[in-house]
Amino acid sequence: MLFNSDIFIFVFLPVVLLGFFLLGQAKTHEPAMGWLAAASLVYYGWWNPRYLPLLLLSIGVNYAVGYALVRFPAERKAVRRSLFAAGMIFNLGLLGYYKYAGFFVQNLNEAFQTDWSVGTIILPLAISFFTFQQMAYLVDAWRGETKEYNFLHYTLFVAYFPQLIAGPIVHHKEMLPQFGNRETYRLNARNLAIGFTMFGLGLAKKVLLADNVSVYASPMFSAAAGGQAPDFFTAWGGVLAYTFQIYFDFSGYSDMAIGLGKMCGIDLPLNFNSPYKATGIIEFWKRWHITLSRFLRDYLYIPLGGSRRGAVRRYVNLFVTMLLGGLWHGAGWTFVLWGALHGVYLIVNHAWRHVCGDPTSPAIRAVSSGVTFLAVLAGWVLFRAVDVESAGRIYRGLLGLNGWQGAGLGWGAWVFLIGLMGVVWVCPNSQEWMGAYLQAGPALPAKTFRWRPSLAWAAGVALLAGLALVRLSVSRVTEFLYFQF
Repeated sequence: MLFNSDIFIFVFLPVVLLGFFLLGQAKTHEPAMGWLAAASLVYYGWWNPRYLPLLLLSIGVNYAVGYALVRFPAERKAVRRSLFAAGMIFNLGLLGYYKYAGFFVQNLNEAFQTDWSVGTIILPLAISFFTFQQMAYLVDAWRGETKEYNFLHYTLFVAYFPQLIAGPIVHHKEMLPQFGNRETYRLNARNLAIGFTMFGLGLAKKVLLADNVSVYASPMFSAAAGGQAPDFFTAWGGVLAYTFQIYFDFSGYSDMAIGLGKMCGIDLPLNFNSPYKATGIIEFWKRWHITLSRFLRDYLYIPLGGSRRGAVRRYVNLFVTMLLGGLWHGAGWTFVLWGALHGVYLIVNHAWRHVCGDPTSPAIRAVSSGVTFLAVLAGWVLFRAVDVESAGRIYRGLLGLNGWQGAGLGWGAWVFLIGLMGVVWVCPNSQEWMGAYLQAGPALPAKTFRWRPSLAWAAGVALLAGLALVRLSVSRVTEFLYFQF
């Protein structure tokens, strides 16, 4: 069930909200939390019910391990260490089998000329997200930073539908205290207005911008996968189109997730903050998939040693972290190379910052932003291409090595792409528009342009959402790109 589908917007969401606030009138929180947890499991199982038991197994095992970790005293180090290791092995084994077994066996076959097979493995929806979230919980439980004794609460923490499929990756301490607040269960007109506004903005980004620009990206990448060599203008048009497609697709999802959370009185963490405005790759990863960057920093980079053991070790840790971050996105050499490329980018950025400092003047910041954008764009080729060979064809096209005289995209497409470039570099983002009404990010300094609960703003957002719904009525509902990871 997709956020941008009729069944979600007109049936699932109204029923969930109605049941949540009706049950929220009870003396305890449990009925409303149970309703929300059950609805989240229905949401997950809608795609493929056969993988719902897998999600429940993952929740059950991690809850049991976490419960045991907080029950055993710190003096029982050996027992706690064994429990923690068992939990991590379970999570990594689950992720490894479903996501990487086929890739691993394929490469073994190519290396040793064998014909081993693991059969057909369908990747369960959101396995990367709910596995990482629970691994973070186990680490926090091992450190004594969080405790959970209630299975219902833990199930809701993992399966909460606004963030289950594509993030943000949340901490237990960020979510459960909010569900313990009595005000969460009271129907709040302001929360609903904020939530519907964010949801409407996200829906418009996905349907009106991301889906419309995708028609210029997909043909070029498909042609390159089929062996065709795109010319200079076709390659640049297709790569720019994908660069904006993934931007507005993920930005739209992030807005919709925050909006859905707010409708239930829950503040989800900011996960997207105008990353193409970054003046360096370090800043880019503080703005793109913010909670994944936080996870990689806190649970991989810092445990590896972070920056505590000298510059060389720091750069090695950065490279390894991004290499594994790339592999997290997908089981393929293109993702490995994409992660390695961003690891190199970060090393260069840190070295440059050490020597020259951060850009300060407007002119230098503008140049730095342009260079960063081009570096990210180059990386998206690997991220989107089906294999290394087709990525190579596209890179040659970008450099003009495949010729300059192809059909290109047409003037209308280039005007659209230039317009999107202006939007991502000049316009405020959603959380800036929403100002003081969201806890997710910074607000615009000029109060005149901030969102406020008024008829004018309601009409504007309703118009955008209405246009998106009209577009959906005459086109195929498309998945969000991060659903694939």
